[in-house]
Amino acid sequence: MTEQRFVPERLARLHEVIEADVETGLYHGASIKITRNGELGFDEAVGFADKARTRPLTTDSVFSIFSGTKAFINVLVLRAIERGQFALTTKMVDIIPEFAGAPRDRSTVFNFLTHTTGMPGVWEPKAGPDYDTLASSVAAVCEYVLGVVEPGTRCDYSPMANHTLLAEALRRTDPAGRDILTILNEDLFDPLGMVDTAFGISDRVRPRHVVPDTRGIIPIKVTSSENDDDFGLFTATRNEATWVGASSTTSDLTRFLQMLRNGGSLGTARILSPRTVEMARKNWTGELPNELYRTVALRNGYAPPPAYLGLGFNVRGTAIVNHQLGTLTSPETFGNYGAGSVVFWVDPALDVTLVVLTAGLLDQARNIERFQRISDLVVAAAR
Repeated sequence: MTEQRFVPERLARLHEVIEADVETGLYHGASIKITRNGELGFDEAVGFADKARTRPLTTDSVFSIFSGTKAFINVLVLRAIERGQFALTTKMVDIIPEFAGAPRDRSTVFNFLTHTTGMPGVWEPKAGPDYDTLASSVAAVCEYVLGVVEPGTRCDYSPMANHTLLAEALRRTDPAGRDILTILNEDLFDPLGMVDTAFGISDRVRPRHVVPDTRGIIPIKVTSSENDDDFGLFTATRNEATWVGASSTTSDLTRFLQMLRNGGSLGTARILSPRTVEMARKNWTGELPNELYRTVALRNGYAPPPAYLGLGFNVRGTAIVNHQLGTLTSPETFGNYGAGSVVFWVDPALDVTLVVLTAGLLDQARNIERFQRISDLVVAAAR
């Protein structure tokens, strides 16, 4: 029973806070799923899919998860390392020769997972083209995104480049020669039973899809060759945007988190080894700041926090700082988030998982504040 894992009155408080946010127009709505000890504690949808409040959210609403997409590539890269396709120490240029040129050619898979390649954190390599195929994205990154510092000396969150090349590394080293979407489906989504997770919006899920309301937050166009919308990638039927293009539900992402919580397995599916998950949720960037969030902090009047990045995951860390994973969560809490709308994490010490998918994007500072508050409310509700 929920009462054995969470205090009902405190979960009610969580619901009240989200209702108040929606009522004031901070965002349009949220779908939230929480587990503890592997058992469901909270599964609710509050508010609406749109500003006009014409479509109430449901617990099976399908959301574009923006940079939450990167979590799937991260896990498959770690799986490829376990399978001997390449190593953490492999230089990306050894897999993708067109990535030549100093100093970026000294960056390794480890640097890509920890956002320490020495390349700047650009949102797009060049304005104009559609980046909805992996081939076009790889070519653009290799041509236009150049190294500016020695790999390992600075942490620049990479909105696009890193997970474009990590996905291409998966494709080029795949023993069966599969395309990236087939790899994602066959090696991750299908084994975990993530039935509503895809790169593209199919006719089956379109009635449940929450079309992103970017509200001026995303600084670039995110286009598709399928349509003429400035953010058409998020409504197209198919894309290979391996850094931003996935859509999912709270239920599917909870299955993904349960796999991580279990040390890499769910049911009969073994995706990663427990040792790899343990390494992935360790802080590998020390006290280096994440340059993206350093800028956010300075603009909003608080001290820049450490990046606290694992092997592809954001880690809560030990300092009390402004953090989307909360301040009351355990230091080893790890997860991912995306573009002012999405957060999901595992707290191994408390054995809690949280998925929050929202409609109506927030700017970085307000989004951090919002998810920090929600994360702390969830922890405070645990018995």
